[in-house]
Amino acid sequence: MKVAILAGGYGTRFIEETRMKPKPMITIGGQPILWHIMMHYSRYDFKEFVIALGYKGEYIKQWVRDHHILDRNITVKTGTGEVSFREGSQQDWVDWVVHLVDTGERTQTGGRIKRLSPWLNGQTFMLTWSDGLSDVDLGALLEFHRSHGRLATITAVQPSSHFGHLTLNGSRVVQFNEKPQLTDTWINGAFFVLEPGVFDYIDGDGTLWEKEPLENLAQDGELMAYCHTGFWQCMDTLHDKMFLEGLWKNGKAPWKTWDE
Repeated sequence: MKVAILAGGYGTRFIEETRMKPKPMITIGGQPILWHIMMHYSRYDFKEFVIALGYKGEYIKQWVRDHHILDRNITVKTGTGEVSFREGSQQDWVDWVVHLVDTGERTQTGGRIKRLSPWLNGQTFMLTWSDGLSDVDLGALLEFHRSHGRLATITAVQPSSHFGHLTLNGSRVVQFNEKPQLTDTWINGAFFVLEPGVFDYIDGDGTLWEKEPLENLAQDGELMAYCHTGFWQCMDTLHDKMFLEGLWKNGKAPWKTWDE
């Protein structure tokens, strides 16, 4: 099964880094967030990716082309130009097939998805964004999707509040909880499983996937939610990046579901 990843947005809320490179190339622990997402899918044996490119897509092309070289030791014979590869890093075992598809710099999310349709061979496929990390069980997600027979499954997650939560006794604070999880709120965490029939819900390049397509799928009874109560974090800002970096540095990254 192929995994579609949308990686073409401008990343305007992360302008500190996206002036120079696309958001999927912002690193955590020395590797682009796109790598972390692909490694998570690989853990569940999904290793063929179709990546929708847009803003500064050439950076992603270069990374995909060169990362397996840069992570290995190389011997070069300058007289002949012969290059040989030696043992390398812990990523050597990854065996991916990656299709890099230019979907237009100004194309909206729904339009990008529809432009990928020729690459998905009319089959069930997975879809996610290139800026969200999670420990969602992708095998259980796929099993849930197959069980209900609808066109689309969305992963619903419970985000953390951006504000500290106060428990009061009159005017006295009896408990303070910094950024608690909002247990009564579910949001779109991406990590979709989709049937090719969803393309009929997308008009063209100007369509936002999060608007009419999902709204109409829901109205038609074709959208089901897989509820994930574990870790989920979107990297929208520099603060989010620092939080994720801290988890990785301290060996407490919940999304790291693969073995080294």
